[in-house]
Amino acid sequence: MTSEFLRSRETTSMTPGLPADFRAFHQLHRKAYIDRAVVYLGSHADAEEAVDAAFEQLLRCWPKVLTMENPAAYAWKVMKNRAIDLARARNRGPALLDNATFETALLRDAVDPIAVLEESLNLYQAIKKLPERQQDVVILLHCRGYSVAETATHLGITEAGVRSTARYARRRLQQLLAKEDR
Repeated sequence: MTSEFLRSRETTSMTPGLPADFRAFHQLHRKAYIDRAVVYLGSHADAEEAVDAAFEQLLRCWPKVLTMENPAAYAWKVMKNRAIDLARARNRGPALLDNATFETALLRDAVDPIAVLEESLNLYQAIKKLPERQQDVVILLHCRGYSVAETATHLGITEAGVRSTARYARRRLQQLLAKEDR
């Protein structure tokens, strides 16, 4: 029953053996974790597998997780480590943003889709060069469309921290993209 629950998108009353706070945490974070893992792994199925493994790990030490100063930040790190482990186990490097450009809505409506694609590729390559925290914020906030509050919740940081990190990321991206234009 535990594995079935962890793979489900919704919490139900059919999982009475799992702590209510864990079920709530799972329901709150699973989608964002999958969204981030998809960007890293390049596959929705792989992302779900990595996220499920992360939640299984969290469940095994759930009482300890709850005593931590920042359970959400710890869980985010566990999820990212599981995605890295899965990529390594399959002898793959991170897909990080390589195919995200082809999913953009801009391409569908663009007058010159090749130019848009080229710009997008440059942007995504620049995002890859950001520090890890800045990548996480940019991906959740701008690539996946989460609000500042949602991004803060999933990363386990403050809203001010998200805004500040996004500001630094934008500046760094502008620098990186300016180098590309030269």
